[in-house]
Amino acid sequence: MALLTNMRKHIEIDLSDRSIKTRELHQEDAVKVGRYLIAKTLLAKNAAQVDGLSPDNPLLFSAGPFAGTTYSNANRTSVGCKSPLTGGIKEANGGGNFAYAMGQLGIAAIDLYGAGAEWVVIHFAKDGAIRFEDAGGLLGKGNFEAAEILHAKFGKKAAIALCGPVGEYEGLLGGIAFSDKDGRPARIAARGGVGAVMGSKKVKAIVVDMDRAPSFHDPKAARESIVNYSKMLLADSVVNNFYKAVGTMGMGDYTNLIGGLPTRNFTSGQIADASKGEKFKMGGDFIGPMNTARGGEQVHACMPGCVIQCSNVYADDKGKEVVSPVEYETLGLLGTNCGITDPDELAGLNYICNDLGIDTIETGAMLAVLMDAGLAQFGDTKFMANALAEVRAGTEAGKLYAQGTARVADHFGVKRSPVIKRQAISAYDPRVIEVTGITMMTTAQGADHTAGNAPRIKSRDKEIGELRDLSIAAQIKVAAIDSLGLCIFSGTVTNTNVPFVMNSINAMHGTNLSEDWYFRLGKDTLRMEHEFNKQAGFDVADDDLPAFFYDEPLAPTNQTARFHGADVQGMYEFA
Repeated sequence: MALLTNMRKHIEIDLSDRSIKTRELHQEDAVKVGRYLIAKTLLAKNAAQVDGLSPDNPLLFSAGPFAGTTYSNANRTSVGCKSPLTGGIKEANGGGNFAYAMGQLGIAAIDLYGAGAEWVVIHFAKDGAIRFEDAGGLLGKGNFEAAEILHAKFGKKAAIALCGPVGEYEGLLGGIAFSDKDGRPARIAARGGVGAVMGSKKVKAIVVDMDRAPSFHDPKAARESIVNYSKMLLADSVVNNFYKAVGTMGMGDYTNLIGGLPTRNFTSGQIADASKGEKFKMGGDFIGPMNTARGGEQVHACMPGCVIQCSNVYADDKGKEVVSPVEYETLGLLGTNCGITDPDELAGLNYICNDLGIDTIETGAMLAVLMDAGLAQFGDTKFMANALAEVRAGTEAGKLYAQGTARVADHFGVKRSPVIKRQAISAYDPRVIEVTGITMMTTAQGADHTAGNAPRIKSRDKEIGELRDLSIAAQIKVAAIDSLGLCIFSGTVTNTNVPFVMNSINAMHGTNLSEDWYFRLGKDTLRMEHEFNKQAGFDVADDDLPAFFYDEPLAPTNQTARFHGADVQGMYEFA
């Protein structure tokens, strides 16, 4: 017998006294979750005015309306708070099986308020109980050891959200690591210092038991939508020829070719010139065949049910696993931006970052600033490993490095600090990749390319009005995708088949949502995020790129940035 609705729970935990409140979400309320619910909740709690590392800053976890099912690439977990790194709103999301487990227990959101006196593991059991376990034995341990201990206690099927050793001491590099389908704590909601907020609350881990797929309003239609969505993805040329073939690392080949790849602290847009016979090794064209030949997995799903499988498991020359995954942003910021040209060297550093649970974008940008300050030569991987050892140990130097790019640049007087709203720019130089640059300038999230990425648009023949329109169109779609727990790599199918996605939700939740609703969801999310940042004191000057992007031509194109914050205002005044 069909259910009237697929009810979800919104659970609030006050860590100061461990009190728990639960409210039921039905129909549309159970669907408007993820990034949307984070923005709505943070505004309602007046979080714009609080200190990012104080107990008054909420830490929110939310799973989308498809969570707990095998609807492809639909089990991402959104994490939100006021960012202690930027001072603005933050939603960071990651793959893995955490949202999948939340959905199977019928949980749409977990809100953490206040802070406890003792470190704790919060366990959501499949019998409905919420238990607080002592976390003392996990403190100071790397993520892989900690995850092993937690899986031994709670079982292999338990999903984990983990605060790493850097988050423990409130280092702003800290993200929150989710276990993947194989148990690795390697899918990280990395940006904005969300792990530091988890550390400030003395929550070492959240463990959620898996159970069974949630019930549906219309079971037959829901099951058909899951099957048909996978078929649509597998028939899509972008999915098959790019994401499924080489994964995100394929973007490295493109950005190096067009001269938009961060290189040696954004002093060049290209690390290898093919016209001069130089071999580019930091992209999918080189890494994919090499990794496959070694026995690595070049096609790997980060979450249950995903048919895109754009992730990977990187193997060394003896066939032993080094790290999962190696992704483009890591190749760009931790790799070429630090002068690394060998993916094997990058993979080892990537593993260290995953074990620490830190943002490879922010970490790579920070290390390149240290090199620019004269502490080492670009490409010095020994220096990089030693710096990360300092970060792990929490030495005086390590705690400085853990505060991120902007603060390290301030400390050493480095003028070339590639940040917007004090968050490191991702692996798309805005002097060349302009639409993505406008997104990073204007988004309330800080320099997040994932807020609306459009790297393949040729832009120099276009004026600011057209480029603004392209950026905001991408931002609206991504805000909707993030609010539904979907992966942005499904966008070529999701955004061109919105009625199908809405019908899928309607079948699962008993709603009657339209295509217009999808785009309103994205617009409403963006409006609330910008209202939050306005309340937090941000203005037009905060949308400027750092001065060197305007002053320093980027080889080999010799382009400089064209637009300032004043040129991109008014983007969020939707009809």
